[in-house]
Amino acid sequence: MIDLRLLRDDPELIRASQRLRGESTDLVDDLLRADEERRAATQRFETVRAEQKSIGKEVAKASGDERAALLARTKELAVEVKAAEAAAGEADQALRRAHLAVPNVTVGAPPGGEDDFVVLREVGDKPRIAEPRDHLEIGEALRAIDTERGAKVSGSRFYFLTGVGALLQLGMLQLAIQQAVEHGFTPSITPTLVRPESMEGTGFLGSHASEVYRLEADDLYLVGTSEVALAAYHSNEIIDLNSGPARFAGWSTCYRREAGSHGKDVRGILRVHQFDKVEMFSFCRPEEAEAEHLRLLAMEEEMLAKVEIPYRVIDVAAGDLGSSAVRKFDCEAWVPSQGRYREVTSTSNCTTFQARRLNVRYRDADGKPQIAATLNGTLATTRWLIPILENHQQPDGSVRVPKALQPFLGREVLEPAR
Repeated sequence: MIDLRLLRDDPELIRASQRLRGESTDLVDDLLRADEERRAATQRFETVRAEQKSIGKEVAKASGDERAALLARTKELAVEVKAAEAAAGEADQALRRAHLAVPNVTVGAPPGGEDDFVVLREVGDKPRIAEPRDHLEIGEALRAIDTERGAKVSGSRFYFLTGVGALLQLGMLQLAIQQAVEHGFTPSITPTLVRPESMEGTGFLGSHASEVYRLEADDLYLVGTSEVALAAYHSNEIIDLNSGPARFAGWSTCYRREAGSHGKDVRGILRVHQFDKVEMFSFCRPEEAEAEHLRLLAMEEEMLAKVEIPYRVIDVAAGDLGSSAVRKFDCEAWVPSQGRYREVTSTSNCTTFQARRLNVRYRDADGKPQIAATLNGTLATTRWLIPILENHQQPDGSVRVPKALQPFLGREVLEPAR
């Protein structure tokens, strides 16, 4: 949630952010009105409650007609207090609904929608491949990817990674965890089922709710990223940030319904319902968030360099940001068979938006609790197998294993099955 003090002090800043996102400014007006109504309702409740307490003390001292009048007023106040308390509760719930509807305030993101990103840099040389095979053709020849049996067992957009495919993914994710530990991140294997408050707290039950799998019988959600579990890890806690940001690297299986993507990227493992991922997550002081964001991006680029694939970094436009992010950088890997870049990592600065929902705080220099900032970033995921296989394919059908991954696979080249 955004800071209500910021809303009251500068509502036009919030409206400007909404316009950048291409969203309605009416949400800002709704929130302002709900805030005012909640404060008025709370004040009314506190006023009648204070009068009720005051008269209660006077009754004990009064007698005769005065006592009778006070008792009559006490009965009236009991009704008024009950009604005022109910109204305050309703106003509080209305404020929360209006508060949850307003996304984070964008800072520095380019204006526009999905196609209005800004390319910050391109890194690496694109391989010259006369007739590049796509990752599925390569993976099937290596007996590394089996989408046919994935569909037979589970339906469309499911797959098996077998043999060197399984080893390649495990090696890549272990390499990511290895790098994260070297940089001071705490490795974590996280739950993949979470409570509604955890999902809502990270902002995934808003416009992206249709992407989320829900187990209605248990009122639990399957996560689409370990960001959800890691963000909620310190919910309702005051954490120690005196030594710097608290950094985690979460390894989990992730699930996405891919609602609205029917017919898009149906071949192979680019857009699937289940995948594995190592996700970075940081809690820090708000003034450290911008620098921490660049640190996470540098970590992603370090991993991409290790698997030796060309990529570009883009600054995502405001209209393509999730509700929690104020700014997001994507790394897009070159995919030879498609002749274009495709997203393989994202890192987002969520400032205090998620932590305010989840009540994650730290103590400032004066010992006063303050809302922390949160950031997240992909360090490796199943989708990376696509550019790894395609960029390292060789004319004889084999695939060169990037040097950093060779210890995990025990070989330098993956040979097609005979």
